[in-house]
Amino acid sequence: MRESFQSQALELLDSLLIAIVLVFCIIRPFVVQAFYIPSGSMRNTLQEKDRILVNRFIYRLRAPNRRDIVVFKAPPAASSEPKDFIKRLVGKEGDLVAVRDGVLYVNGKAQDEPYIRQPMYYPFPEDFYTALDEEKWGPLVEQDGMQCVRVPKGMLFVLGDNRNDSNDGHRWGFLPRRNLLGRAMVIFWPIPRIRLLH
Repeated sequence: MRESFQSQALELLDSLLIAIVLVFCIIRPFVVQAFYIPSGSMRNTLQEKDRILVNRFIYRLRAPNRRDIVVFKAPPAASSEPKDFIKRLVGKEGDLVAVRDGVLYVNGKAQDEPYIRQPMYYPFPEDFYTALDEEKWGPLVEQDGMQCVRVPKGMLFVLGDNRNDSNDGHRWGFLPRRNLLGRAMVIFWPIPRIRLLH
């Protein structure tokens, strides 16, 4: 009877170890992943050295929403080496995007952005758009007397919350949707900053 108990205990332990390995090596990277924040491009929402958890599965179930804080593979125009970036999604496929007097407009509506610390000091797309940029931005569209860009099919437009100091879409253009890795859910470190992200 003792041998039977030991045999069952070893079998249970073996099963638990296999389950742990499966969760941490195979399942976890596809569902939730930890990321480190290296810069201030998302300040005040995220600070340098924050550690966050990212839901890597959510965009397999639903499309991303405006205002989601997204982690993605940086496109070549943003970084010469492979890197993960984190920014806020402000424009989806088909949206008209512009900045006027420091305010972001999407589809002609001024966006209420309480997470922005300072207004943007760039008129977009006017100061970024030249004849050479039509390939990058597409043709300008006028809406309510404002020059706008239309987010192309299969693309997104992302900006850092620290708009005046962020290597984001206003510098390098649109983000292919396929580059999305997931949505930031929670700051888990440092302890005083633990909170859900919206």
